[in-house]
Amino acid sequence: MHAGSPERKQPDRQAAIESALRTVATEQAGVAALGAALANGLAEPFARAIDLISHIEGRVIVTGVGKSGHIGSKIAATLASTGTPAFFVHSAEANHGDLGMIARDDAIIAMSWSGETKELMGIVAYSRRFSIPLIAITSGETSALARAADVVLLLPIVPEACPHGLAPTTSTLLQLVMGDALAIALLEARGFTPDHFRTLHPGGQLGANLTLVSEIMRTGDQIPLALVGTKMPEAVMTLSQKKVGCVCIVDASGKLVGIVTDGDVARNLHRNLADVSVDEVMTRTPKTIDPQTLAGTAIAMLNEHNIGALVVIKNKMPVGVVHFHDLLRIGAA
Repeated sequence: MHAGSPERKQPDRQAAIESALRTVATEQAGVAALGAALANGLAEPFARAIDLISHIEGRVIVTGVGKSGHIGSKIAATLASTGTPAFFVHSAEANHGDLGMIARDDAIIAMSWSGETKELMGIVAYSRRFSIPLIAITSGETSALARAADVVLLLPIVPEACPHGLAPTTSTLLQLVMGDALAIALLEARGFTPDHFRTLHPGGQLGANLTLVSEIMRTGDQIPLALVGTKMPEAVMTLSQKKVGCVCIVDASGKLVGIVTDGDVARNLHRNLADVSVDEVMTRTPKTIDPQTLAGTAIAMLNEHNIGALVVIKNKMPVGVVHFHDLLRIGAA
């Protein structure tokens, strides 16, 4: 046990649950207060901050220390991943050489709940000396940081979830929400699309979900096809050979008019399928998808309709089939 640590006691399960509920309620109230502020006096400086950042030629430098620094690091990462070039500079390190990382065409977002953090003063002074735009995220309306800043995003003073009012909890949440609000507003202002997002997130499940269906669908001879009027034994043979779980039924012009699935076959086993054509068995309103659809959307459709494959169509003609296993293979499922 560390010196000064309280004596360990057996945790009370009910007390722990009640504590969690109080924390959530306190932080919800804090976010609600921030929402109310954004609907009123905070709206104008927020809009100015978005305008300022949108017009810089360089990057956004996010800075802070302590818990504000940790939140600032996350905000910088969110900005960078949503189309606003940004990185985090620790305020203390800035005072020991890292100021050289900040250029005149950059903008600075400085974070301090009180606005009086001494370690920030070096980077604040630097921003004033070289006329680098400075945005403050603080609750200190008359603080040194607020007085120096070009734009002040004044956070409402709200109770911390910590019962002693000491551990930054609600306050850091509001900083995080404000950072997310900036990032998303900038994303929308820049017209940042899922394709741009994909370029910046090529790895992991996120990158997989942003893959286009056209990149993974089965094409050419891999597409199970049969003409209207085809007898079911031939369709069943195609179903077995292509191993996609369905056969696309097309008319003489090549347009999709239905599909025959494993389920359709199973539901008609009571019939003499040798004498039945696909027209009598097929599902006439199959689930289809566009080639430019994201893999994540394809997964959602498969899950929503509890099916294993989607026909990819263009101009009403099947150009591919995407199966759940194709999505699983790239790590999207």
